[in-house]
Amino acid sequence: MDDIKNIVESLLFVAEEPLTIERLTKIISGAQTGQLRQALEELEVEYEARQGGFFLNQIAGGYQFRTRPEHMEWIKRLLQPKPLHLSKAALETLAIIAYKQPVIRSDIEHIRGVDCGGVLRVLLERKFIRVLGRRELPGRPLIYATTKHFLEVFGLKNLEDLPTPKEIEEFGSSLSQATEGDGKEEAGASSAEKSEVTAAALIPADSASGAENRTPSTQTEALKPDPDA
Repeated sequence: MDDIKNIVESLLFVAEEPLTIERLTKIISGAQTGQLRQALEELEVEYEARQGGFFLNQIAGGYQFRTRPEHMEWIKRLLQPKPLHLSKAALETLAIIAYKQPVIRSDIEHIRGVDCGGVLRVLLERKFIRVLGRRELPGRPLIYATTKHFLEVFGLKNLEDLPTPKEIEEFGSSLSQATEGDGKEEAGASSAEKSEVTAAALIPADSASGAENRTPSTQTEALKPDPDA
């Protein structure tokens, strides 16, 4: 199949979500995994060399065209997005689930020190987390994990792309240094405080995703803590 790269390009253009190699194999009958991977790699190189308005990005286990973060201002003027803010509590809870998954509610509440029932419902409604099943413990509690949508929104190829403990520690240190000028002194950080730092480290500075718009930047505000929540 000589035009496999063009076929893959057209499919990526119209897809509403990242396309995996497995799905492309099912759609393009006769195409081999090696051929598809080569076509995707060539497209990545071509779009990166072009330095145009968008690029091919590996995200959420698949591939997707995304606009460049530096064009966010003009894209927002066109789309005029109305982001749904996540509260600080929701971001902290999401960070805990992202790093501790699979995890049950009692473990999350032990780390945060507060009830998380309402926050978990919000995260489920937003499709950031999912229920994997029930743990074989008294009461058979639900087991939570993040979703593919979580990876898309945070611009992650997979869970291995999450900030490392070292990166989070460095980020926390930079936050501490920034607050020292305000006369704030920090003793030993509690588990809840560490989860807050982790949540802050998860917020993309310039490359968050708007899955609906395939735009890395238009929903960054949606991931920042809502001061009214």
